[in-house]
Amino acid sequence: MKKIKEGDIVGRISYKKDVLFNVVRIINDKTIILKGITTRVEADAEIDDLEIISPKEVTERLRFFNDELYSRITKEESNVKRFLGFNIGKRYRLNNSGRILHLDGDRKYSEKSLKYYRGLGLNAIVRNIAENRQAMVVKQLVERYQPDILVITGHDGMIKRKVGYQDIYNYRNSRHFVKTVQEARSTKSSNELVIFAGACQSFYEAIITAGANFASSPARILIDFVDPLVVAEKIATTDAGRFVTINDFEKELRDGQRGVSGIGAMGKMKRM
Repeated sequence: MKKIKEGDIVGRISYKKDVLFNVVRIINDKTIILKGITTRVEADAEIDDLEIISPKEVTERLRFFNDELYSRITKEESNVKRFLGFNIGKRYRLNNSGRILHLDGDRKYSEKSLKYYRGLGLNAIVRNIAENRQAMVVKQLVERYQPDILVITGHDGMIKRKVGYQDIYNYRNSRHFVKTVQEARSTKSSNELVIFAGACQSFYEAIITAGANFASSPARILIDFVDPLVVAEKIATTDAGRFVTINDFEKELRDGQRGVSGIGAMGKMKRM
């Protein structure tokens, strides 16, 4: 068996290698810290439960992931063209949609998120900031960019599954998301700033209590990479006079309200 090292792409045998992970740290040559490549999850695993994924399979699965992202952008572009006209869709969105500030703990996801926003002609700033540093900088960034919508995300996950649902320290990064929401909310009300926060298996109730309008993950499941982007997009492109609830777009989320839910918010699209 090939020795596993940092940087390798692996799958967990016990989970039928359903998620591609990057090896980010090896502890005592036994426990491995992993971060999902196509899913916003952080986990640990015993080295004996890991198998290196072949370059061919990695390429195929990443191609599928990128195709899904492109398909979503194309679908949304078509909707804009249908309602606003073929030539003015993107320009209208860029000039009139709500301003998005997106903080992401993962560099590659940051790049893909910006590609998604730009593909839809949304007014978005994306910053790659580690989950444990987001609370330190969020006030400064909100003041600088004056967003209408704030996305706080990255990687998360429960340390012990099926227990400790109400223990914030049983989540890898939920406490950082909670703190970041609190810091952001101390500067602007929910009417001024709509907040989405969380990632895979995040402590949904704590994040909502901290002041988020939408959060993951009520059922403590893995969420789709695009889910936080869908929330931001729907708020940014909904008329400012209309209140948006999770019911308005839950069918566009991979697992509906099991993955993302919230208390709702006013849209941020400026009226013509």
